[in-house]
Amino acid sequence: MSINTLKTRDDPKPLSFTADGESFELLNGLQTSWLNGEKFGHKELRNRIEPWLTSLFQSEHLSLLAGSGLTHAVHYLATGKGAAGMGALTLSNHQAEIDQAAGKASEAAGREKGNLEDQLRVANELLRGLEILQKNSESESLRKELQTGMNAFAQSILASEAGIATAGNDKREQAFNTLVTFLMSFACRTGVRDRLNIFTTNYDRLIEVGAELAGLHLLDRFLGKLMPIFRSSRLDLDMHYNPPGIRGEPRYLEGVARYTKLHGSVDWMQTGKDIRRIGLPFGAASVEPYLQAPGLCGASAHELMIYPNAAKDRETADYPYVELFRDLAAAVCRPNSTLVTYGYSFGDEHINRVIRDMLTIPSTHLVVISFDDPLGRILQTYQELGRPSQISLLIGPALADLTTLTEHYLPKSAIDKTTFRMSELLKQRMGTEPLPAKRSMPESDASDGSDLI
Repeated sequence: MSINTLKTRDDPKPLSFTADGESFELLNGLQTSWLNGEKFGHKELRNRIEPWLTSLFQSEHLSLLAGSGLTHAVHYLATGKGAAGMGALTLSNHQAEIDQAAGKASEAAGREKGNLEDQLRVANELLRGLEILQKNSESESLRKELQTGMNAFAQSILASEAGIATAGNDKREQAFNTLVTFLMSFACRTGVRDRLNIFTTNYDRLIEVGAELAGLHLLDRFLGKLMPIFRSSRLDLDMHYNPPGIRGEPRYLEGVARYTKLHGSVDWMQTGKDIRRIGLPFGAASVEPYLQAPGLCGASAHELMIYPNAAKDRETADYPYVELFRDLAAAVCRPNSTLVTYGYSFGDEHINRVIRDMLTIPSTHLVVISFDDPLGRILQTYQELGRPSQISLLIGPALADLTTLTEHYLPKSAIDKTTFRMSELLKQRMGTEPLPAKRSMPESDASDGSDLI
């Protein structure tokens, strides 16, 4: 049995329950006002969660932060197993020193042990130090090993993409349909609302593929067609259309979102002083053949912009990461703003700090959706933030499994307008049609057709 944690609406504290199939039961001693007994099912949870999320998703500003959990969820739907992991970096020199420094960095970030991202960051810092000391032979040897490590890192990312792209037709279609439903639950916002902001810490292109399949237009900082270039000047670009018969009154086009990859991407390349996006197919066997182009100036895998996060924020002060994190802070630290995280483990302190600043605004809200919390970092962060009334939690497979989430709990925003119109029509009809002789309807019922839907 799995243990799940839920906190929504006016719950004073998180509620834990066990799941046995589709039957749920509160842990011993727990009680809540919205359940009649200890056992319940999806119906009771949906009545509690879906209206709450629907109202939050229509906040003035809505942002989605997707972590590695999204990639693992879609990969599992397509292949029945988790996405490819990242192996350790193997070096011929300074291995012990790099591992020790990586361990300290991961400990400062709240992780148990250093991973490949920490090793690559420390190794890049060491390379710069050796170049300053003019130890040419050591620096050249380390550069070659780093190039091999970065290539292996890119290969692991592409392997996860390929696992989804080469899965069986039925499984792949199911995985992509679930991903499309997930994205469109957030993106289907009315034209008078601010655009959805999508942020991700992932290096893969899963969200881009899902957006293509959904017909969702993503606006990012890259301009151009053949080899788009990253621009610091973020103009407030958007997409509008002219309704038939109306002149001079363009309206917002539906299905548009702003997109930011906070840690870079496997298809971003540093060419001289510019950052460009190369034409790397989804799930390609290797990145190397796509680097052999005249405009890339002999770039290798070492120039890929997939540099890892740093506990001390060093890389967030470098180009282009400073621009990306400015976008994150500008998008979420606003009144009447809702931030939804999916598959994010709260292991990046520079992102956590932005979230902490966001919650200082009373009208903001944070929704945390995660399949699990193995290190207890989510609940620890929840306690440290100290703002329970501004935080909702959906933790556990019974709540955050991607299929379960999209089928039962996420709002179907595409039909909300139709539902509202139907409600108004039913209220008008009930107000004009004569009431049955044997039953008199109270005035409060006649003015509210919600029970008829």
